Amino acid sequence: MDYISYVRSMVGQQPIIMVVSGAIIFDEQRRVLLHLRADTQTWGFPGGYMELGESVKETARREVFEETGLKIGTLELFSIYSGEGNQKTLANGDQVSLVQHWFTCEDFTGELIKENEETLDTAFFSLDKLPENLFLSQMKVINDLQSTASKPIVRD
Repeated sequence: MDYISYVRSMVGQQPIIMVVSGAIIFDEQRRVLLHLRADTQTWGFPGGYMELGESVKETARREVFEETGLKIGTLELFSIYSGEGNQKTLANGDQVSLVQHWFTCEDFTGELIKENEETLDTAFFSLDKLPENLFLSQMKVINDLQSTASKPIVRD
């Protein structure tokens, strides 16, 4: 049983704190990698929930590999999001309060996965030509990428 299932077996759908980690991957043309999520059919950055014993960087690396097939290199902290604006109820009714860690990465190896159980497609996009159906929970990350705010960004 994974950690999230274990905690949910005890608390049901009551609110729990969950740590999220992911990566904003840039190619040589400074385009960002997005994957078309199988669960919401929206485009988003690769990332997901931390497992027990992982660091936030290990979580980002694992999630990127699972969702895109890429092995990522150097990670630089881009942003941390927490607080009231990061509380939500998931589609299955589970309530969560997220602490999100986002890293940037410019070096990677591997071949992009086009489809698996978590991903329907992967592609690089220019920040000024992103697809319309973006994952709403990551809009703050996109807005901060397009801003001139100093990095790393920490928002409550």
